[in-house]
Amino acid sequence: MTNARIVLTTVGLRDAAEKLAQQLVERRLAACVNLVGPIRSIYRWKQKVQNEQEYLLLIKTTTDHAAQLQSAFKELHPYEVPECVQLPIVGGSDDYLAWLAAEVSSGD
Repeated sequence: MTNARIVLTTVGLRDAAEKLAQQLVERRLAACVNLVGPIRSIYRWKQKVQNEQEYLLLIKTTTDHAAQLQSAFKELHPYEVPECVQLPIVGGSDDYLAWLAAEVSSGD
């Protein structure tokens, strides 16, 4: 098990997804953010089933910064209740994981 995490979130508009990704990397809350999409999300919101186009953000960070991401979403994320799901990275390239950790800790 590593200290690395992937945090998932979705955003409805490409420009908003790119802006959020840029802010997270600039603030060193993420080493890298991949934007995937558009994707189709079907979910229940306010008693109604929604069927929407969204962009999936795969946010690479560490355990400590994943907690800070959740707080940053309250300020930066355009959704009223943003998805913030953390997945542990249980292994991977030592060089990549070292780079990831260095990029989010370089401003602490």
